[in-house]
Amino acid sequence: MSKQKELGRKLGVWPALAIAVGTTVGSGIFASVGEVAGAAGSPLMTVLSFVIGGLIIIPQMMVYAELSTAYPVDGADYIYLKKAGSRPLAFLSGWATFWANDPVSISIMALAIVRFMQFLVPMSDLTGKLIAVVAVLIFMYLHLRSVEVGGGFQTIITFAKIIPFVLVIGLGAFYLRGDYISAAPAAGSPSGIAALLAGISATSWSYTGMAAVTYMTGEMKEPGKTMPRALIGSSIIVLVLYSALALVVSGLMPFDELVASGAPLADAISRLPVIGPIAGIFVAVTGIIVIVGSLSSCIMYQPRLEYAMAKDGLFFKVFAHVNEKYETPDYSIIIQCALGIILIFASNFTELLGYFTLVLLLKNILTFGSVIWNRKNADYKPIYRMPVWWLTTFIAIASSMILVVSTFQWAPIPGLIAALIVVATGLPAYFFWEKQNKKKEELSE
Repeated sequence: MSKQKELGRKLGVWPALAIAVGTTVGSGIFASVGEVAGAAGSPLMTVLSFVIGGLIIIPQMMVYAELSTAYPVDGADYIYLKKAGSRPLAFLSGWATFWANDPVSISIMALAIVRFMQFLVPMSDLTGKLIAVVAVLIFMYLHLRSVEVGGGFQTIITFAKIIPFVLVIGLGAFYLRGDYISAAPAAGSPSGIAALLAGISATSWSYTGMAAVTYMTGEMKEPGKTMPRALIGSSIIVLVLYSALALVVSGLMPFDELVASGAPLADAISRLPVIGPIAGIFVAVTGIIVIVGSLSSCIMYQPRLEYAMAKDGLFFKVFAHVNEKYETPDYSIIIQCALGIILIFASNFTELLGYFTLVLLLKNILTFGSVIWNRKNADYKPIYRMPVWWLTTFIAIASSMILVVSTFQWAPIPGLIAALIVVATGLPAYFFWEKQNKKKEELSE
């Protein structure tokens, strides 16, 4: 019997960095400054929230950097939890990610592209959904054919999505108003430490996504060097980008208008010369570029999780298939995109799956904690080791708890029900596949 073909190491640091940055900088950037401002209560606290919110992400990326250089294979959290000694927990993390996150994110991003397009060209809902389907099919084909070409495109589109924000920051810096930035908190607004903590919590979602690159560690050249550079480098890039953008937006408009705005970035841009008169078009085009990059990134990295699980016999066997010619996990990519297309026409169902977010966030905390057990393993030999590992790990876990608490407060009962559904459906599936694996082992003896 011929050995199953493996995925090769074909990606360097630039595609890795592009995947990390490209996944993080998404559609949320257009509204996040206003949301954080509402929580932080003042312009200075808003900017400080983005700075600190970005800084506390760096320890999280350090944990991922160590884990990914210790086990430089595809699969991310699933691999790290499995290596820590809990195959059932590793399986449940992958099970929840596949059913509640991966195809869902594909459909959400494809539809988000259409929403920005509708600002430029009016179209019916059906036409919009068909365009969303075409977008998914284009990137499915791109990432099926070549991981190198896919990585090259991801690098280009990530640079393209950052350029408009750099333009806004550079131009806006000349028109900042000190009285806007130094404005005192409005009456009744939060202040002090409470305001800062609320603001930091509100930035958490904006900084989520950099760890996506760990799904493809097994396809990185020199992962010992590439992964730390991509993970820590991306966190610094996004920190600088978001903090500078928050400063510019806060300095271009009165704080009460910023908090009340449904589109703060667009409103801030409208106050600038040159691009101000075309602010709506500028934001729409930028939005399309930004989300095209995020959609491409998701279709590229997400299928690697199920590929890794299937290789271990803990998922549908077809997901482990590697195309002989293109050397990509073809069926894993195709099936995820097919499910994403179905969800494009079932948006109400997609909204329900949002309640599984709590489970996915708990998975992150378990992954950070797994480093404690992995460090005891004989085969744990990371090329990169995080500084003061116990403190770094504690900060990573504590900062992740911010998101867990805020998400639980958003939908406590649905979140708990979602967790029970994951366990109730996942454990029978896990034991079924483990039983099949044991049968194969017995037959091979």
